[in-house]
Amino acid sequence: MDTTIRPASPLPPSSVPVADDPRWARVLARDKSADGQLWYSVSTTGVYCRPSCPSRAANPKNVALHDTLESARATGFRPCRRCNPDGPTLECENAALVAKACRIIEDSEEEPSLEALAAAVDRSPSYFHRMFKASTGLTPKAYAAGQRAKKVRQGLETGTSVTEAMYDAGFNSSGRFYEKSNGMLGMTPTQYRAGGANEDIKFAVGQSCLGAILVASSTKGVAAILLGDDPEALVRDLQDRFPKARLIGMDRDYEALVARVCGFVENPGIGLDLPLDVRGTAFQRRVWQVLQEIPVGERLSYSQVARRIGAPRARRAVAGACAANTLAVAIPCHRVVRNDGALSGYAWGVDRKRVLLDREALQPSTALAGRTA
Repeated sequence: MDTTIRPASPLPPSSVPVADDPRWARVLARDKSADGQLWYSVSTTGVYCRPSCPSRAANPKNVALHDTLESARATGFRPCRRCNPDGPTLECENAALVAKACRIIEDSEEEPSLEALAAAVDRSPSYFHRMFKASTGLTPKAYAAGQRAKKVRQGLETGTSVTEAMYDAGFNSSGRFYEKSNGMLGMTPTQYRAGGANEDIKFAVGQSCLGAILVASSTKGVAAILLGDDPEALVRDLQDRFPKARLIGMDRDYEALVARVCGFVENPGIGLDLPLDVRGTAFQRRVWQVLQEIPVGERLSYSQVARRIGAPRARRAVAGACAANTLAVAIPCHRVVRNDGALSGYAWGVDRKRVLLDREALQPSTALAGRTA
């Protein structure tokens, strides 16, 4: 009796030729998003692969498509050594390594070097730098700076002294700390610890086609532009955002600035060049910088913004940064739409977003919205 074990024959072909199957187009495109949803086997090489396999495309006449890994294994062929279809995807592996590096950064008393982080995940410094930025949208150095700022804020908010917060965040010198403190906190450490006490915030409310517009500024620049139907509700919102600051309203000179903002809403083609006091995380600030570079009359999708910041898989995080924006029209998050062009959520209402975009479409311009002070 012949007891030789032979590979099983590929599954019977689909009634649709592989070349005409829409799944084959994803294989030809090496579509990474199809990994885990689709596999294919090649009879001439005796292997099965994931769609993103970098190997040269096979002749579709020799290919069978599989919707499950079990189906691909049932061919009796071996898994491809290049794409490892039985194991995690490269993106999953990289995500795990980036998560490990993030934990190292978060747990370190001092900022680890790029070389030390790369060695910890067994990658070259250049590859690790690209991998980290693609996954988080930030360089390792920017991520570490953001974690430092977070530790400083947490320390000051829990009543820790400025000196203790400084050392707990890994600053070994008060000079370096105070050099960076305003950028991290938007005010002096003492003011932040006191909840913004003694900070002067000027504000005024105007009216436009969008309803009420409240504009508020610190000494650094415009810190908030809020939209709504009820001026009193906007003032209460401002008080909630700056609970211990001194709010100074009804300043005639400042009302002229509010008029400029209202004028931009009515006539977007004139542009809006204002010094801004931008307060947010390192990731949010990267997203907001891209938004400020979108010309009047143009739109980007959340995916396009994610690609521009170097984090193509961070679409949801980009949407979160847009939602956290407190500087309406100055940081034009209304110019970001869904991939299909449809309007999605807007902090001040989708109807206002539609009005802004319709007005800008009638008056295209290369003018930018604002500039960070």
